[in-house]
Amino acid sequence: MFDYQNDLCEVDDRAFGALSFDPDTRIFQPYLLKRAFDIAGGLCLLVPLALAAVLLVMCNPFLNRGPLLFVQDRMGFHCAPFAAFKFRTMSQSTHAVRGAFDPLETDRITGLGHFMRKTRIDELPQIINVLRGEMSLIGPRPDSYDHARVYLREVPGYRDRHQIKPGISGLAQTEIGYVDGLDGVQRKVAADLHYIANACLRFDLWITWRTVVVVLTRRGA
Repeated sequence: MFDYQNDLCEVDDRAFGALSFDPDTRIFQPYLLKRAFDIAGGLCLLVPLALAAVLLVMCNPFLNRGPLLFVQDRMGFHCAPFAAFKFRTMSQSTHAVRGAFDPLETDRITGLGHFMRKTRIDELPQIINVLRGEMSLIGPRPDSYDHARVYLREVPGYRDRHQIKPGISGLAQTEIGYVDGLDGVQRKVAADLHYIANACLRFDLWITWRTVVVVLTRRGA
């Protein structure tokens, strides 16, 4: 497991603009480097996205009847809403019944949806969000906008995790996994704030490697 105390990225505060998280933490990695990493990675992942989309178009009528994509308002950079794309993994519902701290509605996840969530295939369409500049490959996972508005009021530090763009994968996803309830959200926020305070390309590459391990071992939600 990544050693939070002894393997942080060393940066020179004089080299980059001061994007401080708080007086005791380090600065963010330079924007252009992270954006280049996002664009390069996003372009490489367009092929897997296209292949997954073609296969799902063929499988959905039999195993996951309904629309291919699920579009949901999420809270992004500076707490602004944006439309996040996913491959749909749940049966359709006419109304949202899940509260901000309620457990996941596992009874609505389809058989194909279980596979997509375990392998994180359902997140691939968010590559479009990355290329549009709404997300990064690595960063805090964006929450449903309605749920996030509750977390802003109830969870200390939650607003601070939106100082950078949300990510398709992040430290909380690889090291904690799916969480729900107030305690789970607090643990996720703590991991996100640790990432923000120590963000650099080396840390992003380490989280990318950890994401690949999670995908190959099918430890997704």
